[in-house]
Amino acid sequence: MMVSHPILLSATQIAPNQIELVYDQPTDLRSAMNVQNYWIRNNLATPSDIATLGRNDMMLLPTNSLTPNMAIIRPMDDSNSRFLLTFSVNATPGVHYTVIPCFVNLEGMSGYGGDNLGPNSKNTFVAQ
Repeated sequence: MMVSHPILLSATQIAPNQIELVYDQPTDLRSAMNVQNYWIRNNLATPSDIATLGRNDMMLLPTNSLTPNMAIIRPMDDSNSRFLLTFSVNATPGVHYTVIPCFVNLEGMSGYGGDNLGPNSKNTFVAQ
C-alpha cells in the first residue's frame, strides 16, 4: 500500500540564496523543515555552492544531502505547505538546480520513506 505523502509542487528561486518550496498538502513540520531530507542536484560535473549532487550523482545518501551548516528551512506562513529554504551561499547564476525532497510526511503522520515528487512537480530552476 502506498503511504499518502505531500508532493512538492514547486521550487522557485526568490533571492540569490533562497528557494520557496510549495507542497500540495499540509506537511509534518518536523520532516518538512529537516534540511537533511533534501538534496539539490546541479547540471555540472561536480556539486558546488548550494548543490549536493552533480548531474551524474543519482544516489541519494545521508552523506550527500543538505546539512544544517549549508541551509535552514522555515515556514513562510501557517499553512504548513509553504517553506523558505535559505542557503549560507548563493546559487550560481545560469546553473540549473533540481530540488529533491524525501521523507516529508503529511501533517500528523510519520514514517514515509520515499521521495516527495510527482509528475507535475516544478522542482528545477535556472539560478538568477
